[in-house]
Amino acid sequence: MTRGSPSRLKRPSHMRPAEKTTEVVISREPDCEDLPLPAYETDHAAGMDLRAAVREPLTLAPGERASVPAGLRIALPKGFEAQVRPRSGLAIRYGITMLNTPGTIDADYRGEIRIIVINLGQESYTIQRGDRIAQMIVAPVSRVEWRQVNTLDETDRGEGGFGHTGK
Repeated sequence: MTRGSPSRLKRPSHMRPAEKTTEVVISREPDCEDLPLPAYETDHAAGMDLRAAVREPLTLAPGERASVPAGLRIALPKGFEAQVRPRSGLAIRYGITMLNTPGTIDADYRGEIRIIVINLGQESYTIQRGDRIAQMIVAPVSRVEWRQVNTLDETDRGEGGFGHTGK
């Protein structure tokens, strides 16, 4: 091995380029050219932030929910989905999260992306145009074929469900 030969040295994982990228077609709603496209905010982020495309500020009282437009439509390739998830900072600081989480965007959906937001906090919260309100992860999906049987194989866990492993 030649010392320093780039073809033979293994780079640390944090320095390797992304293994694979997937092209996704995207379009903006007519009044949303001012909003940035979803973007990864750090080099190792799994999710891209989605922004609120509200025309006017939207105030949610405690316990109130709303469908917030993202101003975008996407065409995912066959075999992929997009998952829309809450942003942890909004959840911990203000109690702002999402219902139906993660929200799934199927590859054949062509409507505007909307985020079902709820205020679980103690005070009203106002969403402004352009606020980062959710994150979207694009991921491959598997399709299954069911094979029906009369009984399943035994495991150590068995039928243990919610909280069965303790605190």
